[in-house]
This record gives sequence, C-alpha cells and structure tokens, in this order.
Amino acid sequence: MATGYVYHPIYLKHDTGQHVEVAARLEAATSYLEETGLKSKLTPIEPRPASIDEIALVHQRQYIKEIEEKAAGGGGWLDADTVMSADSYQAALYAAGGVIRATEVVMGGEVANAFALVRPPGHHATSGQAMGFCLFNNIAIAAEYALKKYKLERILIIDFDVHHGNGTQGTFYDNPRVMYVSTHEYPFYPGTGDIGETGSGEGRGTNLNIPMPAGCGDDEYLAVFEQVIAPAARRFNPQLILVSTGYDGHWADPLAMMQVSVGGFARMAGIIKELSDELCGGRLALTLEGGYNLEALAASVKATFDVLLGKAGDDLSGAPPRRAEPPNIESLIAEIKKIHRLG
Repeated sequence: MATGYVYHPIYLKHDTGQHVEVAARLEAATSYLEETGLKSKLTPIEPRPASIDEIALVHQRQYIKEIEEKAAGGGGWLDADTVMSADSYQAALYAAGGVIRATEVVMGGEVANAFALVRPPGHHATSGQAMGFCLFNNIAIAAEYALKKYKLERILIIDFDVHHGNGTQGTFYDNPRVMYVSTHEYPFYPGTGDIGETGSGEGRGTNLNIPMPAGCGDDEYLAVFEQVIAPAARRFNPQLILVSTGYDGHWADPLAMMQVSVGGFARMAGIIKELSDELCGGRLALTLEGGYNLEALAASVKATFDVLLGKAGDDLSGAPPRRAEPPNIESLIAEIKKIHRLG
C-alpha cells in the first residue's frame, strides 16, 4: 500500500516574519524529499480547507471569527509567541483540512498511512485561544471529525513534540473515546503535562503524560515508547492512530534541551507504525508540529517517510548530543506505569 503526502503551497503564505516558526521549515523539508528522490515514491494528497463547522468541532465560533477578522485586518500578534498575517486564516483552514484529508484517505483505504506537512501547527491551540505558534488545533479537529464521520469508538493520539500539547489534552480530557499520550520536556512551555493529569470523568485514565527531564535522548525515548506507550496502546486497542510529530526534541534544535537523533525519531516512528499494523489495520495519519533546526527537521521528516514506506532509511544518528550524561528515568517510568496500571 502507498504512503500519502499532504502538502499545499498556501502553507508558505502564513507569513510570520522573523519568527522561528517560518515557511522555510516546510521549504527545507519538501526540498529534501525532492533531492533524495523520496517524493516520487509518495502518493500526493490534495488538501482542502476545513469548513467552519469542522473547525467548530473543537473551537468556539466566536474565536474562529476573531481569527478571520484579524487576518482581514492584515494580521498581527495574538500573544507573545503567536503571530499571523493576512493569509494565515486561509492557511490555517487548509492546515486543519490537510490533516482531515490525511485521515480520510487512511480510513478510506486509499493509502496505508499518510503524513500531512502543514503549518501553522496546532497542538497548543485551545477552544478559544491561539498560543504556542498555533491557530487551530489540526489534530484535535481531525480526531473529532473521525469520531463523527466514521463512528469510531477509540482513537489514539500520540504526541512526541518536545512541548506538551495542552490544547489537544484539553479537548479530550473527559472523552473516553480518545486516548492522548504525550512525551515532552518538563518543566517547560506551556507548563502543563504533569503525570497526575490523567483525564476526568468518563475520560479518567485516557490521558497519559510522560514528562521527561531535559537531556533525554534516543535510549530514554525508546524506553518510554517500549515500556509505557506500547502497552498503553495495546490495552486501549485503537481503531485509528493519529500522531503529532514534533522534531524539536532533536539535539540541535534551538528551542529545547533534548538529545534525540534523526535515527531516534525513525525508531519512534517505527514503533508507532508497528502498533498501527498490529492494532488497527495500519490506519495511521501524522501531522507536523514543531522542529526548528532546518537540517534536522528535513532529515527527520524524510526518515519518518522512509519508515512509513517500509524502507530502512539512512543511518542518520547524527553528531554528538548537547549533554554527555542523560538523566536516569527509570523511576519516572515506574511511577507512570503504577499510575496507569501498566504492570
């Protein structure tokens, strides 16, 4: 089966000026896919703009209107971190619609899996607030859309961006049909994602946070994936897996203090793909979140596509990490396993 590739030039029109989240991120990733010949092996998926009703599955209609009006006025800063331009509203509609399309083609069996290279990113956006470079919560919108359209009972969202996806967590905190799992540097922006945040009401136990100390690298992340995420996923038994892929955990990223290599991201993607093959017929859709070192981002995106295609990929473990001695996270893993009764 084929691997879908969602992209549209409108994503480049979200003009953020001198911001770290810039169009050059997607330009670097797409150019590298071209240069390496990998793009020709992917199935292009044309995105569409999400409808207002689809965006409103997650966001307040007044908030949607405010973003539209801000764009009509030429854009500007929404908070200390988040800026938009005149074209950002349309780009954001296409970003959400791109992740919806990735979900649709996977659920429809047109491709085995799909990766949406979109911007602006989404996982920090709450129902009524833009933050953390995010306008609309793309992955949460796609999950709500899938629950409604396909009558799914269990969707697993895995978020390995270095920042906690507070908006995604908040959307599904009391929803037992969506399990949200996040690995993230902690304490760090946005300040959420403690292990005690496990969900509420009927959703208690379906929110799994793995707050990792700065300095964690491939070995620590793989231990978390193998000892916590994989058993939690198997117990939840999802019908669809969605992934917020953030490559800002790379050792060269300017915004964080982790030590993950390109090879480490590939191995994480491999575990996720194996879980999707085992649990939900391979139904797997990914969307891009963070990653701000252009070279590392491009190589990591390419390595992820290699995994989705079933290719071995390049050996890109990378240069020495920033910290020689990673922290010991055995006690953290043990505590999380105890809280979530993972044996």
